[in-house]
Amino acid sequence: MKRWLKIVILIYLSLLFFGSFIAVGMLWTGRIEKWIPEVSKIEIFLYYFFAGAIGGSLRHLYMFCSHYMKGELTDYRKWIMYIFYPIFATGTAVVAVTLIQSGILLIQFIEYEDTPYAQISIAFFVGFGFNRFLNKLNAVSAKLFQPEQETDKPSN
Repeated sequence: MKRWLKIVILIYLSLLFFGSFIAVGMLWTGRIEKWIPEVSKIEIFLYYFFAGAIGGSLRHLYMFCSHYMKGELTDYRKWIMYIFYPIFATGTAVVAVTLIQSGILLIQFIEYEDTPYAQISIAFFVGFGFNRFLNKLNAVSAKLFQPEQETDKPSN
């Protein structure tokens, strides 16, 4: 991987990581809502989105630095993983919390007054391990939507 590409990836992941914390802080304090009042309608989903971004970018920052220190950043094609996986993690985190809250995935949240810490935590974990979550989701989907097998009838 070329040096300039490594620098771009490191800057991108750092901005995504720290920028998501800043965005959560701006949501928490109401700054974004002052600028864009319509945000209040989707605010909770933005918490999940940014928690997924924090998890996804943290994991890929760690992976990038770990591979860099070991001298394993030789395949230039892997840049796509560092750029797109954190983006995929954000949407996956929102979908995961939605699936859980709908009752399709069985995790029960205890509701506190306007503080969905458990949901935000799940969104972070899904962002951090989104490919593992997708593997589990794929297994559930395959089992849920597999065609019914005919029972073997004894032949006379």
